[in-house]
Amino acid sequence: MNMGGSNIAPAFGALYGAKLIKHPKAVLFFTIFVTVGGILLGHNVVKTLGGEVIPKDYLSSNVVLVILLASASGFFITNFLKVPESISWTTVFAISGVGLALGHLNYTVYLKIIPFWLILPAVSFGLTYWLYKKIYPPRQANLYLYQKFFSNENRLRNLAFLSGLYIAFAAGTNNVANAVGPLVGAGLVTPFWGLLSVGPLFGLGGLIFGERIMTTVGSSIVPLGLISASLVSLVTASLLIFASLLGIPQSLVQLSALSIMAIGTVKHEKHLIKQRESRKIFFAWLITPLLSFCLGFLLTKLFII
Repeated sequence: MNMGGSNIAPAFGALYGAKLIKHPKAVLFFTIFVTVGGILLGHNVVKTLGGEVIPKDYLSSNVVLVILLASASGFFITNFLKVPESISWTTVFAISGVGLALGHLNYTVYLKIIPFWLILPAVSFGLTYWLYKKIYPPRQANLYLYQKFFSNENRLRNLAFLSGLYIAFAAGTNNVANAVGPLVGAGLVTPFWGLLSVGPLFGLGGLIFGERIMTTVGSSIVPLGLISASLVSLVTASLLIFASLLGIPQSLVQLSALSIMAIGTVKHEKHLIKQRESRKIFFAWLITPLLSFCLGFLLTKLFII
């Protein structure tokens, strides 16, 4: 539920900020497409989180309980602060804290994960910046695009909505596995039934926590319109699905937030990094994973070993 509260923001925050969708409708479609995405393409990330960071032999039910408690605590704090958090970072750090305390941590898996954590957010920013720069600001070379935009506004609305569904589907392919992976590794549930049952809980989290966080992402950072909302969704969803196919637990929130910040940079919002909301997001990205790591480590030392 805490993960869903954070994930609905990058999925529909841009549309919500552009006043193209209301919260209840966003929750409904988010729930459906997250669940479908998890079932169809979520298995590779489940495999990574369910046995590659900590060997399966050490993933008992008690260990999994500590992992989920450590990660969920971090998510709850950021949801309370109305800040979108990196689900993958927080979960992997929680698992790492537990693995370090147990003395059974597969360090080689970080050679697979960390490069993508650094590269894909940069690609999200750079690709969005490059594409949006071709559209904005209006000039002689791109006036024909604006003529097409204004004459096809209804189609643009449909595109924005479909791109929101696309990013919700992408969230299911990757981030649902953060909850399901440890459960599968411990043999408590099969991948299919885990993904099927957790997906709707993401929607419930979106219903409880999502509206405040969508406001932060969709309007407090940079107000988005039809074109920019669609561009953000298409770029971030494609990158996230790419990571899912490789079995990389990747942060949808970071991909989306940096894509939105690229829009603001093109619009010459030079004060963007100095904004209160942006500073709060960066601070949460730094603190929450470390908190989950420490909590996982301490709880394992106190109750498992």
